[in-house]
Amino acid sequence: MAVIDDSENTPVNPRIAAGAETISGIIERRLSRRGFLGGLTAVSGLALTACAARPGEADLSAGPAPAFSFPELARGLDQTHHVAEGYTARLLLRWGDALFADSPAFDPLNQSAAAQRRQFGYNNDFVGFVPLAPDSGGAARGLLCINHEYTNTELMFPNVAAGYPGSVTKEICLTEIAAHGGTLVEIRNGPDGWAPVVGAPLNRRITAETPIRITGPAAGHDRLKTADDPEGTTVLGTMNNCAGGITPWGTYLMAEENINGNFLGDLPADHPEAANYKRMGIPGASFQWGRHIDRFNLAKAPNEPNRFGWIVEVDPLDPLSLPRKRTALGRFKHEGAETVVAPDGRVVIYSGDDQRFDYVYKFVTAGRYVPGDRAANADLLDTGTLYVARFDADGAVAWLPLVHGAGPLTAENGFHSQADVVIEARRAGDVLGATPMDRPEDIEPDPASGRVWVMLTNNDKRKAGETDAANPRASNRFGHIIEITEPGGDFTSETSRWDILVRCGDPAIAEVGATWNPLTSQDGWLASPDNCAVDAQGRLWVSTDGNDATGAADGLWAIETEGARRGTGRHFFSCPAGAELCGPRFTPSGDALFVAVQHPGDGENTSFENPATRWPDFEPASPPRPSVMVITRNGGGPVGG
Repeated sequence: MAVIDDSENTPVNPRIAAGAETISGIIERRLSRRGFLGGLTAVSGLALTACAARPGEADLSAGPAPAFSFPELARGLDQTHHVAEGYTARLLLRWGDALFADSPAFDPLNQSAAAQRRQFGYNNDFVGFVPLAPDSGGAARGLLCINHEYTNTELMFPNVAAGYPGSVTKEICLTEIAAHGGTLVEIRNGPDGWAPVVGAPLNRRITAETPIRITGPAAGHDRLKTADDPEGTTVLGTMNNCAGGITPWGTYLMAEENINGNFLGDLPADHPEAANYKRMGIPGASFQWGRHIDRFNLAKAPNEPNRFGWIVEVDPLDPLSLPRKRTALGRFKHEGAETVVAPDGRVVIYSGDDQRFDYVYKFVTAGRYVPGDRAANADLLDTGTLYVARFDADGAVAWLPLVHGAGPLTAENGFHSQADVVIEARRAGDVLGATPMDRPEDIEPDPASGRVWVMLTNNDKRKAGETDAANPRASNRFGHIIEITEPGGDFTSETSRWDILVRCGDPAIAEVGATWNPLTSQDGWLASPDNCAVDAQGRLWVSTDGNDATGAADGLWAIETEGARRGTGRHFFSCPAGAELCGPRFTPSGDALFVAVQHPGDGENTSFENPATRWPDFEPASPPRPSVMVITRNGGGPVGG
C-alpha cells in the first residue's frame, strides 16, 4: 500500500504488448497521495472541502431496496475523520500506545527502539480479530492482530527532514525496525465499548528483528543462507507487513509486501541474484537501514533479501512461539493472505502481488483442515500447490500451477528445484504466461457464495496497446474490482469464471470509462480500491488508497453485489488528510467494525514539524499518529444496517 516505484522491475511477459497512448486531461493531480496533497500542504493550515452528510441530495431509496441502510457520507477532505450519521467512530489504539504493564509513556521527542518494542507500532494496516472466551463478567473479548507496514521517517521523527538522509542515525533505524511488524493485543467490550487490555498475557509485539523460523520448500536452501544464519532456517524479523489473514484454525497471517525498499547497496551485474532482485525492485532504498546495519546492505549480505517477501504465520494463543515463514506460498510483494475452506476440506489462500503488471495467486493445501484440532492444522501451509491466474477474454480463469518440472519450470529455465520456483515466483508467473494486472491488492473469498473479489488499485503505466479484457483501460488511474466465481463453490478448482464488478472513477467524466450502477450517487463512487471485507451478512466493503487524487479523502464504501443494485457504491467513512484506510475487519456478529487509519498527515514536503494534519491528538507538539478505530451503530445492531 506504500508508494510504489516499479520502473525497474516490470515483468517480461508474452501477454504484454507495446503501446503508447494514455488517457489525458482527466485529472491534473497525480494519483499518489503525495502528489495530491503536495499542492495542499505547503503551509500547516488546510483549507479543504469538509466532509459532512448531505441528506436528500441523492435519492438512495430509488429503485430496488438497498442492502445497506445508513445515510450516505458526502465526499470531501479535511484534517479529521468522518463517519455516516447514526454511527460512532472511536479511537482504539494509536502509534506509541502502551501494550504492557512496563510500556513507557509515548514521547515523540525522545523515541527509542527499546520504547517502541513495548508500544503499539507505526502505520497500522491489516486488522484481524480472533475471538476469545468472555471474561468472568460476561464481557466479550477478542485478540486484535494488526500489521505495521512501514515507517514515514520524516513524519515520524523530529529534526530529520531538513538533513535527510544524512540525518538518519542508527538509533532512528533501530526504532523504525521496532515499529515494523505486528501487534497482538487483547480487547474487551466493556460498559464504554471496546478497549485494549494493557498487560494482557497474550499481548505481543513482533518486529523486524523477531526471530522467525523458515519452513517449506525454500527452508535451508543455499539462496537463503547468510553469515548470520549458515543453515538458512532462521531469519530476524518480518517487515513491510501489508494485509494478511486469519486462518480457520485461528492463526494470524502477515503478508510481506514492499520489502525492496528496506535494502541499500549494489550487486555486481553478474551476481547470481542480480536478475532476481531486479525483478523485485531491490534495492529500493526507501530506508537508510543499510547504512548502519549490515544485513540490509546487499554488498555485505547478498542473500538477505531472499529471506523476505513471504507469508508469515503466527500462533496468537502462544506468545512464546516462533512465527513461521511459509515459503510454499511463494515470494513476491504479498498484499494479503485471506483463507477459505473448500468443500473437500482443503484450505485455499488468495494473495495479490501489489505491483503494476503483476499477478493474482492462490495456494491450495495438500492436507485437509481438521476443525478443533490445532495440532493437526499446525503445518498445513507447508505443503500444497501454488497457482497463478491467467484471465482469458472469454471470461475464464485458468489457474496455472507453479510446480517444478511442470511446463517451462525446469532447470533449462533456471528452476532447479521447487525452492527456485517459490523464491522467484514472479519469474515463474512470467514464463507461464500469467495475466499482468493493474496492481492486485486485497483479495477476499466469500464461502457462502463461492465468489472472490479482487481489488485492482490502479496502473497509470499501462499503455493503449497493453490493455486486455481483465485490464481494459490504458493509463488506469482509478482501478477496478474483479469478481471471480469458483464453480460450485469449489475454491480449489483450476478453472473459474471472472467478471468486472465496477470500473472505478468518476462516472460523470466519460473519458474515465467508469462503470457504476446508475443508482450510485455523486458521493458513492470511489477510486483506487485497496482493502476489502465481507461482513456477517455477506456484503462487500471496500477501502481506498488514492481516492484523494479525485479531490476527496480515502475511506470506506459499501458495494452492492447482487440484483438490480449490483455495482452501486455507498460512502460510509472518510480519513483525515494524507491518510489511507486499511483493515477493515468486522467482529463475527457484525456489531463492530475495526478500521486502520494509516499515514495521516502524509504529503509532499510534509514532516514531523509540518504535517498535513495532527490527527488524532491535534496537539501542537504531537505528530500525526496512525491509529486503529472501532465503529459501532448508535443504539446497537449490525454496522451498515
